[in-house]
Order: sequence, then C-alpha cells, then structure tokens
Amino acid sequence: MNRVPSSLREAQAELFQALGHPVRVRVLEVLQDGPIPVQELLAALELEIESSELARQLAMLLGCGVVTVNRRGTAAVYEGAGEDVAELLAVARRISSVRLSGLSEPLEPVRGPGRGAEPEPAP
Repeated sequence: MNRVPSSLREAQAELFQALGHPVRVRVLEVLQDGPIPVQELLAALELEIESSELARQLAMLLGCGVVTVNRRGTAAVYEGAGEDVAELLAVARRISSVRLSGLSEPLEPVRGPGRGAEPEPAP
C-alpha cells in the first residue's frame, strides 16, 4: 500500500481491504479511546500476536490513512485518524450485528453530506 491509488474507487477498495483483518479492526477499536504507545497497544489488543505482526498490521492501516503515528521520545504513539474512522467502525458494527443475529430487516441508511441520497418526500 505504498503507492498512491489512481482513482477514488481504487482508494475505497484499499480502505476496505485494510479493514479486512480482525487484528486491524481490533486496533481501530482500541484507538477509539485515544492515542496509545505501540507497546501499550500490543497489550490492550488482548490478542496473542507478536510485535512484528502488529507492526505489519499498523503499516497497512497507516498506508490507507486510517491511523497516524507520532514520536514521543523513543515511543511510537498511534492514533485513529479522525471521527470518520469511528463512524465507519460503528456502521460496520451495526451491519455485522444484524448479520450475526440473523435478522433480515434492512438497516436504515446513514444520511448526511456524501452519504447517499436524501429521503424522498412523502406523497
């Protein structure tokens, strides 16, 4: 993911690919609580992964712009890249919850700027 996508559709596909791994999703969930040094992040994940595996997963998230990293002394401190990431996770959680619960009711679309068409007025 070190190259720049050539289209919006390609960038979106790379974003969804980056979200396509349980460790990366868990990282984003933990980062919703705020910035965290990488060693604390490793412990907070509550997953049995090596630091090298976490580094690979963080690199993918960094590459698509959903996390940022800053240095505090010798520590790398990771942070979610904004409210859009939290909103994306919330939508994914709702969709997944419906799927896992076996409900067949459609979800209400997320409305707002750039989030689909406005509802049609009632006749």
